[in-house]
Amino acid sequence: MNVWLGARHANPSSLHASGRAARAAVEQARRQVADLLAARPEEVVFVGSGSEANNAVIAGLISGEASRRSAPPALVVASFEHPSVLAAAERAATQGAEVVRVPPRSDGRVAAADVEAELAGLRARGGAERSVLVALMLANNEIGTLQPVAEVAERCRRHRALLLCDAVQAVGKVPVDVAALGADFVVLGGHKFHGPLGSGALWIRSGIEIEPLLVGGSQERRRRAGTENVPAIVGLGVACALAAEELDDRADHLSRLRRRLERGLLASIEGCTLHCTDTPRLPNTTSVRFHGVRAQELLIRLDLAGFAVSTGSACSSGAVEASPTLLALGLSEEEALATLRISCGLPNTVDEVDALVAALGRESEALRRATARVAS
Repeated sequence: MNVWLGARHANPSSLHASGRAARAAVEQARRQVADLLAARPEEVVFVGSGSEANNAVIAGLISGEASRRSAPPALVVASFEHPSVLAAAERAATQGAEVVRVPPRSDGRVAAADVEAELAGLRARGGAERSVLVALMLANNEIGTLQPVAEVAERCRRHRALLLCDAVQAVGKVPVDVAALGADFVVLGGHKFHGPLGSGALWIRSGIEIEPLLVGGSQERRRRAGTENVPAIVGLGVACALAAEELDDRADHLSRLRRRLERGLLASIEGCTLHCTDTPRLPNTTSVRFHGVRAQELLIRLDLAGFAVSTGSACSSGAVEASPTLLALGLSEEEALATLRISCGLPNTVDEVDALVAALGRESEALRRATARVAS
């Protein structure tokens, strides 16, 4: 990336030699992203983040379809989607779209049958020509559960609905093949697999057109206006190439760390519960509840001890309200507020996992004692 921040800084839309070199670097990165997704390069659109891509799909379809259809467009979204999907759906509702939320079941997965039931209802109310978009993430960003995207995609085809799959949490950790998924839009973000912050990509199935969110330029085949961020795009491409090469080894490393973490928690700390362990999950994510402890207070103590964890998704970690994702699973507010999300990364080691388990035991017990003193 440093080369494109310095000596080779150039606009890839320029026709001079430096611009052509920048264009070649962007297109190489596009091929690297496409290879990781088993896609075609011309189907890949570079964006600034996964949130931008989610907004682009939802806003683009709503603005385009609302003017072409007699019935208002409709959205079916999993109730524990990323906030960028949920907020975009809420905005679409203010513009006349009908929005339906489908909750996950207690195992942390949305059932394909539940999605299909909502699709059938929308068709019955709005007719066969109604434009319908379903949004279902591939892996939940708080509990790590993998969702039945391919099965939902099949149900979508039966009801002539398009499918948006936010795969930001999954890409680089598990195999993601766009043909196998069956979705019409797939979103990834580079920083989730050690690429640069502020880099992302949107895969759009060939033959599908949406109104661009950003207009005023011909970049990205007129699908996303604005001068391309060459350094970030190059970094994203390299991150994708490395992920494709190392995917099996990465998954094995992360899985071993998570198993050690979860076994250590259950063996050494009384009053902790792991969520959704019987459901297929990402190899690096653990959601754990510490009975009688406020997770926000535990997080602060861990931070002071040098450990970075979360009380929910990073995008909402500043909030003190109970996580909507955990509430959607059927947890009480008290149980949700006692839950931490712990994610292992590639640089993490067995010694660090063991140190975290020890710190969790020490700090959770200290908080319980402090709570008991206050109560007495």
